[in-house]
Amino acid sequence: MIGAAELRDHLAYSAWASCRLLEAAAGLTVEELTRDFATADRSVLGTLVHIFAADRIWLGRVEGDPPARFLDPAADLRLDALQTGWPAVHERWAAWAAGLTDETAQAVLAYRDLKGNPWQTPLWQIVLHVVNHATHHRGQVSGFLRSMGKSPPALDLIAWYRRPPA
Repeated sequence: MIGAAELRDHLAYSAWASCRLLEAAAGLTVEELTRDFATADRSVLGTLVHIFAADRIWLGRVEGDPPARFLDPAADLRLDALQTGWPAVHERWAAWAAGLTDETAQAVLAYRDLKGNPWQTPLWQIVLHVVNHATHHRGQVSGFLRSMGKSPPALDLIAWYRRPPA
């Protein structure tokens, strides 16, 4: 069983890693941000927006107020929207997780996916999914950066554990 403290730590790691990658993306040209890598989310920007949108959807589910849609292309497909909106979502995740106990982390959440299918999932599994999903896609963006001759920031969990104290 994973406890509330571990879930909070993993959410903090995910926020840290996403912010580091967002900082790296801020140094790219528009062409580099939007270069099509022929993946599901196409580009550095598209993949970062996908992670952000998923973080926001899952947060809405656990808070009991999911957004009506995954993303708004006009509002979300912009680096400045990520730079403003994503830290706010990370702060909301941290505030939500602050209230978790080991017992409440085991609670089962009933929700609907984007297709309207009903699901029931323990909160601890949702949190680990959110973190794992973001890690997967951050790895894609790191690969995109490398293919453009850039050095992505260290994003591994061990880098989070080894970081200097704040």
